[in-house]
Amino acid sequence: MRRNIIRAMLTVAIMALPALAHAAQWNIDSDHSNVGFKVRHLMVSNVKGSFEKYSGSVDINDKDITKSKLEATVDAASINTNVQKRDEHLRSADFFDVAKYPTMSFVSKKWTKAGKGALKVTGDLTIHGITREATLDVAPFSKESKDPWGNMRSGTSATTTINRKDFGLVWNKALEMGGVAVGDEVNIALEVELIKVQPK
Repeated sequence: MRRNIIRAMLTVAIMALPALAHAAQWNIDSDHSNVGFKVRHLMVSNVKGSFEKYSGSVDINDKDITKSKLEATVDAASINTNVQKRDEHLRSADFFDVAKYPTMSFVSKKWTKAGKGALKVTGDLTIHGITREATLDVAPFSKESKDPWGNMRSGTSATTTINRKDFGLVWNKALEMGGVAVGDEVNIALEVELIKVQPK
């Protein structure tokens, strides 16, 4: 009985080896990436901003890209719209409430080919302690390139649009001439440079 169990465990492990061999881990290089967003302001223009601190990894399955995985975490307090008073308001309980919800995250659960190398990556997006499904439109990954220090690099861009109210970010102010101060839709744009993790 015990021998049969051990044999079964070895069989499962051996079957998993090919899949592992085709998976390569890449870490996000935050020095050469950008997590940006824009939202409508006063019904007349878009205000842009970004988050300065974040980390993440992508396990790319070279054999079948749809079996890849992505996990990323963003420091909510690192928001930067280039206006200190506005950033302080965004960190407050009116918006991100960073004292209570210090991080945001995205964990992929489905990768789908979208033609010509593009992808749709669907996952769980958590903002302000609330998790909703979101889909990233991902551009084709660039060809791998070696930097001057021997690291292999690749990159891509991704976009998505969310409704901030879906994540409990409901603060607003009515305007005298109609409309509101802050739009509900938030356009997210990512520029991602990746460094391949070298096998030990």
